[in-house]
Amino acid sequence: MSTPLSSTFPSSRAAVASAGAVFTAPERTGSTNADLLALAPGQPHGSVLATLDQTAGRGRLDRSWSAPAGETLAVSVLVRADLDERDRGWLPLVAGAAMRDAIAAELPADGAAPGPVVAVKWPNDVQVDGRKVCGILCQVAADGSVVVGAGVNLTIPADRLPTPTATSLAVAGARGSADELADRVLVAFHAGVLEAVVALVAGGSAAETVRSHVRSVCGTIGQRIRLELPDGTALEADATGIDDEGRITIRDRQGTSTGVAVGDITHLRYA
Repeated sequence: MSTPLSSTFPSSRAAVASAGAVFTAPERTGSTNADLLALAPGQPHGSVLATLDQTAGRGRLDRSWSAPAGETLAVSVLVRADLDERDRGWLPLVAGAAMRDAIAAELPADGAAPGPVVAVKWPNDVQVDGRKVCGILCQVAADGSVVVGAGVNLTIPADRLPTPTATSLAVAGARGSADELADRVLVAFHAGVLEAVVALVAGGSAAETVRSHVRSVCGTIGQRIRLELPDGTALEADATGIDDEGRITIRDRQGTSTGVAVGDITHLRYA
């Protein structure tokens, strides 16, 4: 991990400090999640590690995450809270919703014409008009805290996007340099995650409001999907909702409904 830069993420540094947490911003690192997992035992809830140059990021199902230097944000947030097992399972979902909201705030919406559609593909990929702009990975640290990591395509131009189904904030119409976009997105994401965690800990109507918001921004609900399961099998089904355990609920061709906790989803209209 390289020496932290004092000039990057000015608003984010202030926001994290005001929450009583630690902000670290290496010039370059292999993985912000790996770094924060190692630091977690000595850092408070809400601490952040972020960079614009991550060289060895990983996504869900151990996929690599392409992150051109200076054009993508890699950020990890430490969550240390008294959550039961069910609510810990909601962390990836609420993180996806928080990042969705942070990204949506950066995209044009003038009221005269529909703006880009920003939604979450279950469980936590953020898409703009059906194209992936952000992936999220949650990992449990040795002390039981959770590191919530995210990678966001900021200013990658259309001709250099890593896949045909990817996009970036700049391609979607966001204004500003990579530094400016990263700082604003990080502030909003950090606040959204911490607010959601407070609500989950409180339980009751506060927690249900968070879950309802996750459902409302999940673009998978109502879609015909292809679902690849961990055992290698795949099926086509209709995604009907998210249950109280955070599982995607599906209805197969025979009309049987079930909840699925782990799987890789493709929205068939984009296949």
